[in-house]
Amino acid sequence: MKNINKYILIAASFFLVFSCETTELDLTQDPNFLTPEQASVDLFLVSIQEDFVRQLEGDADFDANDNWVSGGNTNGDGLSLFGAELTRTKGLTSSRQYNNMYLGSDSDDEWVNAYQGILADIRSMVPIAEANGQTRHIAIAQFIEAYTMTAMVDFYGDVPYTEAIQGAANSNPAPESGAAIYDAALDLLDQAIVNFDNDVTVEPATIFFYGDDYEQWIKAANTLKMRLYNQRRLVDPNALASIQSIIDDGDYIDATADDFQFNWPATSASQPDTRHPRYGLNYTDSGAGDYMPNWLMNLMNSTSDPRIRYYFYRQTGAVPGNGGTAPNEETLQCSLQNAPQHYIDGGFTFCSLDNGYWGRDHGDNAGIPPDGFLRTTYGVYPAGGNFDDDRFDNDPDNKNVAPGAGGAGAGITPMLTASWIDFLRAEIAMVNGDPATARTFMSAGITKSIAKVQTFISLDSAADTSFEPTATNVSDFIASIETAFDAADMDGKWNILGEQFFVAAFGNGVETYNFYRRTGYPTSLQPSLDPSPGTFIRSLFYPANEVNTNANISQKPDQAQPVFWDNNPTAPAAN
Repeated sequence: MKNINKYILIAASFFLVFSCETTELDLTQDPNFLTPEQASVDLFLVSIQEDFVRQLEGDADFDANDNWVSGGNTNGDGLSLFGAELTRTKGLTSSRQYNNMYLGSDSDDEWVNAYQGILADIRSMVPIAEANGQTRHIAIAQFIEAYTMTAMVDFYGDVPYTEAIQGAANSNPAPESGAAIYDAALDLLDQAIVNFDNDVTVEPATIFFYGDDYEQWIKAANTLKMRLYNQRRLVDPNALASIQSIIDDGDYIDATADDFQFNWPATSASQPDTRHPRYGLNYTDSGAGDYMPNWLMNLMNSTSDPRIRYYFYRQTGAVPGNGGTAPNEETLQCSLQNAPQHYIDGGFTFCSLDNGYWGRDHGDNAGIPPDGFLRTTYGVYPAGGNFDDDRFDNDPDNKNVAPGAGGAGAGITPMLTASWIDFLRAEIAMVNGDPATARTFMSAGITKSIAKVQTFISLDSAADTSFEPTATNVSDFIASIETAFDAADMDGKWNILGEQFFVAAFGNGVETYNFYRRTGYPTSLQPSLDPSPGTFIRSLFYPANEVNTNANISQKPDQAQPVFWDNNPTAPAAN
């Protein structure tokens, strides 16, 4: 069960609580079993919001007071990590075979956090909030429940829901169909919109998203509905009409100022660690811990994408075996190897990239050499790291990834953004056979994404702003994408749309993973290093602990089982 030592951290006008500790709670008791006289609706809501963010981002310091205890084969956990690794927006290094990449033990934490954290707290809080007339608390919980449970469906397929969190009354909750959970989530969002609009006498004390601007909350709820309708459009003949109805009403996220995101305050490095988790795992005294994906860095470098210096921070200007730099077996084993034939045949980059972008190929599990102060790591967006201004030239001791560098981890977790909605509308236009409209929305999404990303340089006070892209750089890049899109056939247009969405969605692997399975694009992704990696993962194994303790859940035969909305005859081709 969830350890209930809790913290309250106040950072200027922004409140962030990563557990719950006050004199109102008996710390020896689990808040899921507190009496109404003992429980605090506000503290429940704080815990629900924090666990919600962790469901995507996981944990950097493995604090024993939260729900993230074991790591398995992952670095930091979180659903976003799984999706990003599978879609080449983060390096995947755990295995060369898909069926061995994420074992049942690798997502026990995500399951515990969703059920014993988020859902249990919501089930405990809502009756108390109803009795007190605290409908805004309920609305936020309804939104979070809808987002969380549909994400669980997206990654696991059929999961317990209605029967979950009943304690001794039902210790073996049966899985419910993903389609039914989506229906329930849409109903919850309709209820949330009503509750956001209601007048109340008691407002939530601490809201991490939007504060008390409930008009923005309503936009987010409608936007999440659009996202869910689009997600199931392959199996829902009314999905596009439902999306259009919301668009016609105009009450959704279409401006960056309304983006639904979590802002990490970065006021503490431990217990609780309030930095962006990817910062905490990569800006360390021992160097970077993650590998950046060669596919994404190559795409952005080769197209002069103006976001590349914000996304990635290079620790060196050259990679062994590239551009005249000598190979080095100790730091980059593959620099002495030949590219596999399927990479050669497909024209894919292998092992090393130009200009010091030091990452990993998809599925390269060669181990961890002494390259922590050499490999490329997260930049200022979204993790709050360094802006890449070639400062490695003046850093012979490689100290620029020390804790506190750059933005000190004051990054964001993007969850629903205006640029993504432009891409959603571009996708719908492509489905409707209207590439001209798709091009317009794609360009709008790219423009919003770049403009937002560029604001993050302010987090890095040491940044040399002369390295920022100019307005001409930005306009030339967008024009080049538009030109390529116009010249491509329909498959090529889908590939460009998919590539640009993956770039814009950097920082949220849930979105890229869903897009990839839903559309099958882009087919231009770097394939797995192994020429026969097995079938692409269409849903994760159920967590081992749940299979072992719940008599109504049997493990899947493999991870090739599609979720309910994925009725494509095969897995995506870019395996």
